[in-house]
Amino acid sequence: VGLHNHGFWRPKPLLDTAQFTLSFNHWHRKSHQNSQALWKHEAVQKYLETLSKEYQQVSHQLSADSLNDFEQRTLRRRCADLSPIAAAFQEIKEAEREVQELEAMCTELDSRDEKQLLQLALEEKESLDEKMNMLCRKLFQLLVPKEKLDRSPVILEVTAGRTTGGDICQQFTKEMFEMYQNYADYKRWTFDIVNYMPAEIGTAVLQRFHQDKAVLLCCICHTLSVSPGGLHHAAAHISGENVYRHLKYEGGTHRVQRIPETGMSSRMQRIHTGTMSVIVLPQPEEVDVKVDPKDLRIDTFRAKGAGGQHVNKTDSAVRIVHLPTGLAVECQQERSQQLNKEIALRTLRAKLYQRVIEEQLSQEQSARKLQLGTRAQAERIRTYNFTQDRVTDHRISYDARNIKEILSGKEALDKLINRLLEFAEIEAVTQYLENLQALEGGG
Repeated sequence: VGLHNHGFWRPKPLLDTAQFTLSFNHWHRKSHQNSQALWKHEAVQKYLETLSKEYQQVSHQLSADSLNDFEQRTLRRRCADLSPIAAAFQEIKEAEREVQELEAMCTELDSRDEKQLLQLALEEKESLDEKMNMLCRKLFQLLVPKEKLDRSPVILEVTAGRTTGGDICQQFTKEMFEMYQNYADYKRWTFDIVNYMPAEIGTAVLQRFHQDKAVLLCCICHTLSVSPGGLHHAAAHISGENVYRHLKYEGGTHRVQRIPETGMSSRMQRIHTGTMSVIVLPQPEEVDVKVDPKDLRIDTFRAKGAGGQHVNKTDSAVRIVHLPTGLAVECQQERSQQLNKEIALRTLRAKLYQRVIEEQLSQEQSARKLQLGTRAQAERIRTYNFTQDRVTDHRISYDARNIKEILSGKEALDKLINRLLEFAEIEAVTQYLENLQALEGGG
């Protein structure tokens, strides 16, 4: 907190967003697991009172005739920043008073044994509680600085696990890719497939056969019955409103637990476990990453997979390798080799840009494990348990029922993603309060 030259106290911004990244794995603030609980924190109340008073002082000083143009512009900007926060603060205060009045009414009705009126009052109180939580969420969204990349489009990649699960992983990877495609449609985003590498039928089963010839009969039966719908790897360019903001915490390892629909395991009711990984790379419109053509090796090859007469007849697919870093990207979705090359270069720049961000963040917060939306996070972030019809996000201890609704990529998935965003906002505010208290305690 610093004293402004006009005589009023001016709190510093909550966080420098370049120095803040949510670390879900070490979540320990059990008392602040929703916005309304955090609102009641004494330090939050104190901070918001300070902002509200500053808004009143800024508004009053704007009416002074002695201000020059520079001072007026500075105060107007500050007033514009504080106005929505002050308005939300007052709105919550009013809603809180209504809740207190209703609680007093409920106590009185309960003592008079007015059951019908009490039921109506309790329903009204529940509605007000929901309103309070929504208002608190809105307030903390205003307090937490917006990340400059939140509005960016993204490159989203999915990859089947290589060590466990076999065909289970490949089928699950396809379901996950379709989930994000449906979610993009639900959010009215544009979803352009950049790369799509379907899995061959029964690949993992044949690998197991080579390891143990005794299971030959089971392998043949399973190979004949297995679904051809698996996916090794796929990537898509997603653009629209606040794409990276909603998808940035999807990056990591996703685990599936299910009984296969076909084969010996389905008849024996054996649960299989598999994994797949998601990578989310922000793509700012202007990526300041210089790529020297001399550092690139560009190969062309024939496209694979479904694609009609075009497949396996022209060398339209493109693979670009960035020699200094070893990064490699492929694109085979377009019929034109030039278009595939442009898309691959765009993806390569996004990956190089992500490396720059990762290096900057690791230098600034080397003591913390950072969730960057990449496979750098080795631990699973979410489990999809088909036998229990449950999805668990391990970072926030959140359970959601009805896996089919989640995988449909609509309202249920949006609810889960918004819950992650709310926890991110809560941790940002909590972290700021802890830092502020430490500064006050130290001097």
